[in-house]
Amino acid sequence: MSRFFTLEQQTAMAENPIPASSSDCTFGKPWLKSYPPGIPENIDLSTYESLVELLERGFEQFGPRVAYENFGKALTYAEIEQNSRAFAAWLQQTTKLQKGDRVAVMMPNLLQYPIAVFGVLRAGGVVVNTNPLYTARELKHQLQDSGAKIIVIVENFAHVLEEVIGETDVEQVIVTSIGEMLGAFKGRVINFALRKIKKAVPAWQLPGHVRFSDTLSQGRKLNYQRPALTQDDLAFLQYTGGTTGVAKGAMLTHRNLVANVLQAGGWLQTITHGEETIITALPLYHIFALTANCLVFFTLGGRNVLVTNPRDMKAFVKLLAKTPFTAITGVNTLFNGLLNTPGFDQVDFSRLHLTLGGGMAVQRAVAERWKAVTGCTLVEAYGLTETSPAACMNPMDLEAYNGSIGLPIPSTDASVQDEEGHCLPPGETGELCIRGPQVMKGYWNRPEETAQVLDGHGWLKTGDIARWDEQGFFYIVDRKKDMILVSGFNVYPNEIEDVAVMMPDILEAAAIGMPDEHSGEVVRLCVVSKNPDLTEKEVIAFMRQHLTGYKVPKKVSFHQELPKTNVGKILRRELREQCHD
Repeated sequence: MSRFFTLEQQTAMAENPIPASSSDCTFGKPWLKSYPPGIPENIDLSTYESLVELLERGFEQFGPRVAYENFGKALTYAEIEQNSRAFAAWLQQTTKLQKGDRVAVMMPNLLQYPIAVFGVLRAGGVVVNTNPLYTARELKHQLQDSGAKIIVIVENFAHVLEEVIGETDVEQVIVTSIGEMLGAFKGRVINFALRKIKKAVPAWQLPGHVRFSDTLSQGRKLNYQRPALTQDDLAFLQYTGGTTGVAKGAMLTHRNLVANVLQAGGWLQTITHGEETIITALPLYHIFALTANCLVFFTLGGRNVLVTNPRDMKAFVKLLAKTPFTAITGVNTLFNGLLNTPGFDQVDFSRLHLTLGGGMAVQRAVAERWKAVTGCTLVEAYGLTETSPAACMNPMDLEAYNGSIGLPIPSTDASVQDEEGHCLPPGETGELCIRGPQVMKGYWNRPEETAQVLDGHGWLKTGDIARWDEQGFFYIVDRKKDMILVSGFNVYPNEIEDVAVMMPDILEAAAIGMPDEHSGEVVRLCVVSKNPDLTEKEVIAFMRQHLTGYKVPKKVSFHQELPKTNVGKILRRELREQCHD
């Protein structure tokens, strides 16, 4: 690691010496001088006492405007208010939900999502966002770990819940269908078409079941009691692998989410209140879309166009062609997929002024092609589940892709630290650390793992290796751990390997990430097998039974032995060097 500094760096160090601890690592916050005009240095956390107050103000301010739209059906802010209030009342009066009780929500982007999530929050509950594509094993872990007693689930995925519900604390199942909020005729058509994709379990086969629409009709006749909430109360258990290991619930408080909404909202100086239409193709159960789309644009009076199945790129492009939109968020793979879909270059982009990329690194070639086709700069941001998620963002007036993750947003400190927690000046490489009101409270029921990533000075260790420059822009260099990033989703080798060795014919296994032009990385599984006739196809078929699609290895290679350290730890880095095909 270089210890030769420029005169400017030496001057900065003299004025702001590297501390013996990480109590202050900001070197005078040079990023503030790079802020575009009008961006506040700090946010006012007293703006909202909780997410419930944030929602209430949005309902009141933008009542008649369209809030969310899906399959051509639109719901106004006022209609979302009425429905979420009804759902909150039903939860309080029928299930006797108490403040702090966890409620799992397992669905793709549908109109039911904001109603359910806002209803849980307004009832005083804690939302446990659940990936609808989870396998039974993954779902069981999350339900058991969170202690959720209630789940809202789309019937297309209820067969997975049916397998594990007896091993969880779930007492109340609320079942909905894809088309339940779309009206009788359109709903029947959509449900008929999509039932063919996934086997739908009839509601009566699930214990404690009730239809989502019935909870709303019943809730409208019940009294709603606004809960007494503070910013310290939990709002979400957002599951993530963090920097290592099995999925953990990041405890995100009302303060965390309120802060991040205010931080991101304050950064978006080009937004016109009440006049924006944002395309929401990323799943709302993912922290990026949850905060950026569902909540931030809610406070701005925006119209969220929810895309239920963005993998159907042809249909997605047709939707864009008939929907004048001003903003879109996504990950690199989504933008790349659109650019390579016929007809996308014919879409009218005349109103588009905000394209925000996150979740994974944006590739320069994709960003430059996006600008050439749409005329709009693809602005990269950076965040983690543990930071609610936004931590750094590029200026909205950026003229061209710059390869950085941007500047720390208002009320946020960022630093680059070495292994001993000493702060490194511009130009040096170390672990990126974040401090601010959006940083999680900790991991649910995991104090030891919390202590590994949160120090006594409030710094969150991100696990990402980064550098920064004198203007305060940060650049991701590499990842500290062996995490694999597939289309913006974290994949952890330990989990893949644990599943692989469940297969009787596999003796040892190591999962590594390999570059992929479509998803950034894909999982490659390296195995030692005791059966010489075992095939790649058989291994992948087995893995698919136990893992969500993006975690399933795309390639399997067979080895006589795996490289190890002298204590038996598999050397994944050496495996990556060996595997080039």
